[in-house]
Amino acid sequence: MSIYAFSDIEKGRVKRIYASAKYPSRQSGNVFYDSEITPNLKFADELPLRLNCTFSVVAFRPSHVLLARDVLGGKPLYYSLDMTFSSFKNYFDKDFFEVLPGEVVKIDYTGKILEKKMYRFEDVFKKEDAEVDELIERIEKSLLNFKYNFACLAFSGGVDSSLLASIYDVQLVSVTSSDKEEEWIRFSARELGREVEIFRFNEKVVKEVLEDVKRTIEIDDFLQLSIAIPIYLVMKFAKELGYSEVIFGQGADELFGGYKRYENMDYKTLEQELIKDLKTIGEKNLVRDTKLAYKNEVKILTPYLQWDIIKSAISIPPELKVKRVEGKVIRKYILRKIAEKYLPKEIAWRDKKAIQYSTNVSKILKKWYT
Repeated sequence: MSIYAFSDIEKGRVKRIYASAKYPSRQSGNVFYDSEITPNLKFADELPLRLNCTFSVVAFRPSHVLLARDVLGGKPLYYSLDMTFSSFKNYFDKDFFEVLPGEVVKIDYTGKILEKKMYRFEDVFKKEDAEVDELIERIEKSLLNFKYNFACLAFSGGVDSSLLASIYDVQLVSVTSSDKEEEWIRFSARELGREVEIFRFNEKVVKEVLEDVKRTIEIDDFLQLSIAIPIYLVMKFAKELGYSEVIFGQGADELFGGYKRYENMDYKTLEQELIKDLKTIGEKNLVRDTKLAYKNEVKILTPYLQWDIIKSAISIPPELKVKRVEGKVIRKYILRKIAEKYLPKEIAWRDKKAIQYSTNVSKILKKWYT
């Protein structure tokens, strides 16, 4: 568990609450939270507008308990009316509810819901009327100024992680079961003048961790498991190497047009789908990855999902994200143009398979999922 609490109830009212927070979540007095920014309860009703990061918050106030999440839904949080709270569903014995992305919930100490407020993606992120060059400059500046402590970087040799590897002075770590991918990872690391630690796994390792991963992400779905297993393994590997933070490239596909299915969309549809995917990035990706981080007690860092970068990226025209050049479709075109300043062209412009395919996890899992 990361944030969790349960209550002693006597005569229909809470008598005592037992609460705790495990790293990477934190406690400050009666406030339990996973957030890069310490919540200011002066603005409790507006936390999704005030905290410019992914977060979950449980605050025990004199008259009520306050629960809140960011509009992307990056950090999971659940509750029940018997005053139980947790970052995981499996903590509950009976009916429970999810604090929805962008939601603020107030519950009194009899378990009665006093108020619910909902903030939308559009309340936080609005397109800006700015020149593309200015937007790119802001994105670069935010990436360069990103703060980390004792971190390593999950490195695949793709443009997303390679750009981060070129600007952050951190250890590179990778996991794979593919000879071809290991060769590329080592080559691209050398091209960047960096060392990389690689954990080679096999079918036996996948089978050993499968049930643990399934319990952790609380989803029994082939696609989600095939993505979760290599992420779990890289976090576990990072933890064994002594790191407390792992930097990932999450968000780059949704912000800059990285998914293959974007290739055949007209630009109006593409813009709609990019926003739709960004709105659901918590449900589809971040909650899974955050639960894996909680399991390994490491902090997941996502430089591309800084609020300033999101605001700038959604303002870039879709035709600069998925661009048609001489009959060829180039995904993440604008990100590759940025990366070209920092990376060899071979790395900046190389197309890469999704993690579940490049690491061979999908191929291995198919032996047990039909």
